[in-house]
Amino acid sequence: MSDINKVVLAYSGGLDTSVIVRWLQDTYKCEVVTFTADIGQGEEVEPARAKAKALGVQEIYIDDLREEYVRDFVYPMFRANAIYEGEYLLGTSIARPLIAKRLIEIANETGADAISHGATGKGNDQVRFELGAYSLKPGIKVIAPWREWDLTSRETLMAYCAERNIPVDFAGKKKKSPYSMDANLLHISYEGGNLEDPYWEPEEDMWRWSVSPEAAPDTPTYIEIGYQNGDPVTLNGEALSPATMLATLNKLGGDNGIGRLDLVENRYVGMKSRGCYETPGGTIMLRAHRAIESITLDREAAHLKDELMPRYAKLIYNGYWFSPERRMLQAAIDESQAFVNGVVRLKLYKGNVVVVGRKSDNSLFDEAIATFEDDAGAYNQKDAEGFIKLNALRLRIAANKGRSQLS
Repeated sequence: MSDINKVVLAYSGGLDTSVIVRWLQDTYKCEVVTFTADIGQGEEVEPARAKAKALGVQEIYIDDLREEYVRDFVYPMFRANAIYEGEYLLGTSIARPLIAKRLIEIANETGADAISHGATGKGNDQVRFELGAYSLKPGIKVIAPWREWDLTSRETLMAYCAERNIPVDFAGKKKKSPYSMDANLLHISYEGGNLEDPYWEPEEDMWRWSVSPEAAPDTPTYIEIGYQNGDPVTLNGEALSPATMLATLNKLGGDNGIGRLDLVENRYVGMKSRGCYETPGGTIMLRAHRAIESITLDREAAHLKDELMPRYAKLIYNGYWFSPERRMLQAAIDESQAFVNGVVRLKLYKGNVVVVGRKSDNSLFDEAIATFEDDAGAYNQKDAEGFIKLNALRLRIAANKGRSQLS
């Protein structure tokens, strides 16, 4: 007999997780608690309640986590200018620790013995969910049905529904899109189908959030983003909450053909995977943040941040949000943002985000020193001679010892 009496399931209301509800009930003879998170995926989440009830679920959690998601996860990540493998803005990765956190909170509230998720055994999400869960509750049992059952396709899932009288209407109808999609306020991703051929160009109607750059307006859109301690807080002078800020930038970016990405990435489990992403608001935020940092951050602090960023991004991609090393890096990053305040002006035009201005009361840009005109003695150009000679000293010594680069 199973020692699992109650399981909290991350539940979308779709076919996979509806089958998982019944599979958990049948296999573990346990009570299932469902948790559905609204993190801005653009779909109504309340219907998940009726679907869960139809499957006999008594405890149903449906939480609006949009503000927490952007404020406590997306914004801290963007302070680091995090990009994985030079391209990916980590839209799926950064949502997983929040879901893992809420799963554990609900497990504690309901006295559940285990949590469960619908991630497959081939992907990164199983790692992210479970590393997060174990970090927060070391003794929690994790049930990953895709690693246990013999249901290997949509057809076998549908057959399971028929055998156990799971209404197909509740289990989720066939998607209009041929691709596996994941969406939240930061991005929408597309995988599978024709995209499994990395040479295949995705069809135009695949994209949901953006027009093509060719179809974008011929007139540029100008915006101003105000920053405080490294976070965007105003848009065109209007104060916006984190979730509203990102949603608004998504609309502006999408309307101007911004944020599309087609890449092959290295999954943590070892395989390469081709995916397409739309991250319009995030693309704008990244460009704007680097612009305001360019005038407010000290050179060496900025360069150190850039050196640390790939490690930070990899930690998020691989699921180590709650690790001590990520928290250490975050503390350093957040410290660097104390004077990252000001306004960035941007031009959005046919897929491009162009920085056209930046200003800050904390700017380190000194016009008196940087000018090409008469600087009235603010900078003594003769000082450069000694600076250059001292920095060349080791090179000159090596050359004098026969290590010249000339053949």
